[in-house]
Amino acid sequence: MRHRCLAIAATAVLLLTSACTVERQWGGKTTAGEGGKAKVGLVTKTDTNPYFVELRAAAKAAAAAQGADFSALAGQFDGDNDGQVRAIENLLQQGATTILITPSSSTGVLDAIGRARAKGVLVIALDTATDPDTAVDATFATDNFEAGRQQGAYVKAGLQGAAPKLLMVDGTAGSTVDTARHTGFLKGIGLTDASPEIKGHTPANGDQSLAQQGMENLLQRTTDINAVYSMNEPMGRGAYAALQARGLVSKVVMGSIDGGCEGVRNVKDGQYAATVMQFPKKMAEQGVLAAVEYAKTGKKPSGFINTGSAVITDKPLPGIESHDTAWGLENCWGGQK
Repeated sequence: MRHRCLAIAATAVLLLTSACTVERQWGGKTTAGEGGKAKVGLVTKTDTNPYFVELRAAAKAAAAAQGADFSALAGQFDGDNDGQVRAIENLLQQGATTILITPSSSTGVLDAIGRARAKGVLVIALDTATDPDTAVDATFATDNFEAGRQQGAYVKAGLQGAAPKLLMVDGTAGSTVDTARHTGFLKGIGLTDASPEIKGHTPANGDQSLAQQGMENLLQRTTDINAVYSMNEPMGRGAYAALQARGLVSKVVMGSIDGGCEGVRNVKDGQYAATVMQFPKKMAEQGVLAAVEYAKTGKKPSGFINTGSAVITDKPLPGIESHDTAWGLENCWGGQK
């Protein structure tokens, strides 16, 4: 009896220190490529962000439709690299045949991914690429450079020939997604980081409150602006609050990226002129289908698979392919439509 209690206590400690959440577990082993049942593990950055909630729900539904086992784990916060490493290790112990992961750090999970692949597990990155991208078998994601370029092209068109006077609200400095969207936006608007048309920029780590504070600080230096870049929709809402307080909303063209339902409603309500929608459901579904194919035949996907992006606006502009917010609300993710 004493040995049994010690074993239970040890298990409890392990669960309490795992720093990740688990949706479901399975037992046993399956050899990929022998027509067996796919055992799909998903590791997201968090389990609370609406984007990853949508991705997890879509993956779970796709797995159920395909008759695959499914287990979802997550870090405790965006940037919890250690939690994601432990999640990968947990999935390996459970006998996963495929691991789908949205890496918090493009380099921090490489050793764990390498161990998984060495055991014959298919590893697919969703949403965020690893560095190098060859660390995984394939990546199913938005082309974030292209999404940034679409936003930049829209803002440029919205200025109707006026020279940009731009403020930039960036995400987390050095992150793959932030860098790609930032450089893509500058390509679309026709500027570089050294361009004098950029009047200021602030990092906001994807956070609405930090974006508002950062924009307020920038506006203390100058209000002579006509364009704003926001790396994602929460930061777009923060930037809008600061602009509104200064009476500048009608004087600037602001874009964003995400395509969440709240973000589409922000566009409809005029908080910013456009957002670029990405499609987490498509990433998840394609990832699960690849996992099922791998379990059946051993065939692996490879390289970068772009799951697309689309400009959403009720102010269409010449030369910019776009959809209106009615379409956006039919196709958005993360909340009440």
